[in-house]
Amino acid sequence: MADRITAHELRFERLLAAPLDRVWQYLVDPELRARWFMGGPTDLRPGGTIGMTMAHDNLSDEAVPTPARYAEAIGKTWSERILRVEPPHLLAFTWSNGEAGEVTITLAAEAADKTRLVLEHTGLRGREDAANFGGGWGAHLDALERRVTGEGVADFWKLHAEAEQRAEAALEAA
Repeated sequence: MADRITAHELRFERLLAAPLDRVWQYLVDPELRARWFMGGPTDLRPGGTIGMTMAHDNLSDEAVPTPARYAEAIGKTWSERILRVEPPHLLAFTWSNGEAGEVTITLAAEAADKTRLVLEHTGLRGREDAANFGGGWGAHLDALERRVTGEGVADFWKLHAEAEQRAEAALEAA
């Protein structure tokens, strides 16, 4: 796992213990995506949209409270524009309609049962975006890592707090 977090760019790399096609389904199937990130209606083509529904209160398998600073966002829905899609290897889309950059997720098979995932979020507006999105992506990828293997996610918000600490430490070191 090699992560890079700077004020204008994030790069996360994970070696997932699941075949490429399974990981791809977790990116593009709205119901599977909702188990680790955000689901929503998706028109999977360049120029199409990827739906986002903030239902992070459903990401934990156990009943855990949503931190107050995120509670008002629960239920928010929007969509982002898909920039590129190359099944099952690449998905790129805008973030905040491009105001907060672009996200590119690439997948490569490492073996029959392993997939290398690289997520890059470029075009960040500065340190605040980097801390916010760095913590968010770190936590969501930790959840994905567990979901693709069939493991549970007991407390998503614990993963989120840990990822926020990692993002802050990376920004302090930069």
